[in-house]
Amino acid sequence: MRVALFLTCVNDTLYPGTGKAVVRLLRRLGHDVEFPSGQTCCGQMHLNTGYRRQALPLVKGFAETFEPYDAIVTPSASCGAMVRDWHPRLATRAAGVASRVYELSEFLVDVLGVTDVGAYFPHRVTYHPTCHSLRMLRAGDRPLRLLREVRGIDLAELPDAAECCGFGGTFALKNPEVSAAMCADKVTAVRETRAEALCAADNSCLMHIGGALTRTRAGIRTVHLAEILASTEEDPL
Repeated sequence: MRVALFLTCVNDTLYPGTGKAVVRLLRRLGHDVEFPSGQTCCGQMHLNTGYRRQALPLVKGFAETFEPYDAIVTPSASCGAMVRDWHPRLATRAAGVASRVYELSEFLVDVLGVTDVGAYFPHRVTYHPTCHSLRMLRAGDRPLRLLREVRGIDLAELPDAAECCGFGGTFALKNPEVSAAMCADKVTAVRETRAEALCAADNSCLMHIGGALTRTRAGIRTVHLAEILASTEEDPL
């Protein structure tokens, strides 16, 4: 299987360690991963803000860049949902490539058929299911199934887990008061778990919640699902 990493803008710019974790994890499972240098933004920000025409060249560019690959794996449920759900609507030629895009937990559980990836993470962790992972990709409990197999982990249930954190991309910029109030509720729930770390499948949401956790001096760090799964006893995170 020829596998490509679709890293996304946020991860490439702010969280490159997440992309490295995906590669490290998949290589440990015996798969080569390529990083196509021609990849750019998937167009989600443009589409969400109403610039549908401006998103079209990005959609077509994505299809051209990733056409040679059997599977395209991304550590972002948000961008993965954009490609799978919207790219075929914007350009019919994008449908074939879009159908081969998988969020990391989907790829591991559905394509590779694994839940125990040999990870080790001896910390108390709570998991926040991001909106796109739940409502668009319908990832369900795949991330939790992977986390439950991690050796040493103490997995704490997050109260009202399915509630949005208030980020929503440009929503947080256009509606800052509402966004902040939603984030405050999420932070309260996270603190109730007494977790050492908050995990999610989207660094954008972790950035939003993590900022509030830092400002309130909660002492809880954020960590992407890929980084937990890539951590081993011999090479811990």
